[in-house]
Amino acid sequence: MTFEPTAQKQHADSDQERKGNVGSKIGGEVENQSSIFVPKLTFFRYNLDSLTINTPVAVKKTSVAFHTLGCKLNFSETASIARDFSEEHYTRVPFEDAADVYVINTCSVTENADKRFKALVAKVLRQNPDAFVAAIGCYAQLQPEALAEVSGVDLVLGASEKFKLTQYLDDLTKKDAGAIHSCAIETVTQYTSSFSTSDRTRAFLKVQDGCDYKCTYCTIPLARGISRSDALENVIDNAKNIAAQDIKEIVLTGVNIGDFGKGEFGTKKHEHTFLDLVKALDAVEGISRIRISSIEPNLLKDETIAFVGQSKTFVPHFHVPLQSGSDVILKQMRRRYLSQLYIDRVKAIKKAMPHACIGVDVIVGFPGETEEEFLKSYKFLADLDISYLHVFTYSERPNTAAASMGNVVPQQIRSKRSKMLRGLSVKKRHHFYSEQLGSERVVLFEGENKKGYITGFTDNYVKVRMPWDPSLVNTLHTAMLDTIDEEGFVRIRLL
Repeated sequence: MTFEPTAQKQHADSDQERKGNVGSKIGGEVENQSSIFVPKLTFFRYNLDSLTINTPVAVKKTSVAFHTLGCKLNFSETASIARDFSEEHYTRVPFEDAADVYVINTCSVTENADKRFKALVAKVLRQNPDAFVAAIGCYAQLQPEALAEVSGVDLVLGASEKFKLTQYLDDLTKKDAGAIHSCAIETVTQYTSSFSTSDRTRAFLKVQDGCDYKCTYCTIPLARGISRSDALENVIDNAKNIAAQDIKEIVLTGVNIGDFGKGEFGTKKHEHTFLDLVKALDAVEGISRIRISSIEPNLLKDETIAFVGQSKTFVPHFHVPLQSGSDVILKQMRRRYLSQLYIDRVKAIKKAMPHACIGVDVIVGFPGETEEEFLKSYKFLADLDISYLHVFTYSERPNTAAASMGNVVPQQIRSKRSKMLRGLSVKKRHHFYSEQLGSERVVLFEGENKKGYITGFTDNYVKVRMPWDPSLVNTLHTAMLDTIDEEGFVRIRLL
């Protein structure tokens, strides 16, 4: 049976158009799919074969989980990529839960990170065998084929492509082999801003990426490209954004942040200096603390140290990589300083801020590190007025100059030396904490209940704890540092 439309139907269509033409076509774009236009009851004649009705289309809710290996810089980039997923209406879930998509941000610094990646892939496939697994980050740039061959990996994105991850996820079907999207690292010159806000206590703010140094053990220039920086005004805008979210502390991150100021595309001319950045950030309102994550000793200038010493927001905590206390080894590593410059940096910090915390990176077992050179390095560190060590056992990395050097240190000797330096670090930290007892410091409290305690850090990076009190989370309080407990925490009294 066929009904011919009358002039009244045309009138109804016009009325419908004035109401936004909601429901005019099946599959058409509807601003609010829950609202369907219902016309007034009027006697129309319709051709049922041509009649179309809008039917809301169910949107698949897709969940995503993230895991980050490596440094604070990776954490800031993971957070920014996660925000892209949120804009695409993905639901973020903990990595321990079943998810439709898993994103693993990889690291290439240590051999253990490689093994950890494979273990993580196996873990997520146990949680959801049909999950889509994407690998991004430094290891994905350096060894994309190796990652793509790991069973269960569907997508591998290099240094530039990782920031376009959501664009590669139109099809979440499991693949027989991982698809690789990467480019030559020489072409990676653009800078991408990143910062993390998932931890309500602190945010990691990326200000610089890449490195122009040629340290013989390091893969980072191969993984991240040339040194380049964010524009100063962008950093300030990001800092203001963070401050508006009631986050108390900002940690400045980058590959070589002391090199800040090289243009967005890696221009060799510095448009600004690291000191310019520090001064500009110090003037931003609403930030309680700013912490410098790590800075090369040759780029940590006296002027910067002096400014931090009187700053209202920058805290008295410096992490300054050393790598070796032996000048022989430093030269083989192609570091841009010798041990005396490092001594000068430590003295300058302690003169400006006697209570400052100083952390040190050190590598043990580098090729050519004889017992004599190791003991020289050990004594050098023991004599320094520093607060703790981050000890890295040297591991050969492909395509680095050190990987082909002779005089390889046996693994068991590397392990022995690493253990010795970790023991030294415990002593150094205990000594530093002991020096702070009886002083009043401002504590920023963390958000996790750890065995009935709330923990926090003083401005100079003393880790403290007291009985759990949820009202203290993400707050700043002046406290008296009383004693060191059996687990190495400093017990405090709020003032």
